[in-house]
Amino acid sequence: MWKMTLRYSLAAAALGAVLLGAVVLAVVILFSGDGGLNPIRGRLVFLPRSNGGYEIRVPAPGRQPALTVTGVLPWDTAPVWSPDGTRIAFYGDRVFNLGNRDDNVDIYVMNADGSDMRRLTEDQRPDAFPVWSPDGTRIAFYSQTNEENDGEIYVMNADGSGRVRLTTTTGVDVPYAWSASDEILFGTNRNGNFDVYIMNADGTEQRQLTSSGRHDFAPVWSSDGGRIAYQSGAVGEMDIFLMDADGANKVNMTVSPLNDTNPAWAPDDRRLLFTSERDGNPEVYIMDIVLAGLTRISRAPRADLQAAWAPNGVHVAYISNRDFNAELYVANADGRAESRLTEDAGWDAFPTWSPDGSLIAFSSFRDGRRDVYVMEADGSDLVRLTNDEGGETTAVVMR
Repeated sequence: MWKMTLRYSLAAAALGAVLLGAVVLAVVILFSGDGGLNPIRGRLVFLPRSNGGYEIRVPAPGRQPALTVTGVLPWDTAPVWSPDGTRIAFYGDRVFNLGNRDDNVDIYVMNADGSDMRRLTEDQRPDAFPVWSPDGTRIAFYSQTNEENDGEIYVMNADGSGRVRLTTTTGVDVPYAWSASDEILFGTNRNGNFDVYIMNADGTEQRQLTSSGRHDFAPVWSSDGGRIAYQSGAVGEMDIFLMDADGANKVNMTVSPLNDTNPAWAPDDRRLLFTSERDGNPEVYIMDIVLAGLTRISRAPRADLQAAWAPNGVHVAYISNRDFNAELYVANADGRAESRLTEDAGWDAFPTWSPDGSLIAFSSFRDGRRDVYVMEADGSDLVRLTNDEGGETTAVVMR
């Protein structure tokens, strides 16, 4: 499951979304006895939950504990704060059961304290990657609800009403960001490789900004909307590029023989946070784009990644696998005062700061499933926001 969290870009995650049924497919194979697993056919144990879901387990030889094959289902992940910090959008599969075995994910919204949770999409195909409009009234998202099943961009009101399809091409289209000028930055592979595009929030005037002939991912606007940072394989491995908002004046900022990924603007629009493999494994760096100065934030023998700026531009949150388990860390933007905020056997992922910088929301695979959590910026007062598990009844053995 750790590999599922190695999100070098949202576009890469979008490609993974096409394969969201992989875990459930394994369950279906076990249930059907296909794939050379006939010896355990008919020995699955289903533990029904009060909410209609199931815990599916396979008896192990001898006295070994049973293997739970649905430990990650249902699940909730990738929290995104509303611009005013009062709500959190996320996507997840909260209705997994024998009648819904395709690992279908939907988009949900809840208050910042986990209350008033609402399911905004209800389709037979995946809906994921919500992006808030600057005023918090609308949400752009990725969906496979079209007949072509290729993945398009839709917009809906923040209550789930008024859904409108914005893209209609063959290929995968994924929203990245929504500007104050009411434009949506998105990625698409409609021409073969992933490229960066921009369009009006009503889907009109779709313009191609990159055409390197290689994959261009993860574009992010500067706060003034004048520039876009993105990652590109234009010269080999992934590098961090800058361009004007209209796609002009592209500049390779990292020029590294190894991957540089996931750029994020500091609030001052002068510094870029990113992940780099230049020292042998993924670590977190900050670049001053004016002086071309480079500051290494994390130092560990294993991957540090998924870095996110605090709104004050002073602190950085990131995920580290240095202890063979993904945990959440915070450090100063000068690389000092590193602090580990989580310590649990389950992995943590996707940290995101509240707009006022007082809270950090993240996904975590603890307590037997993947949920959305929130805590104070110093790691205190951890609260689990999502949990659809009910009481289990007597186990039923299928024979």
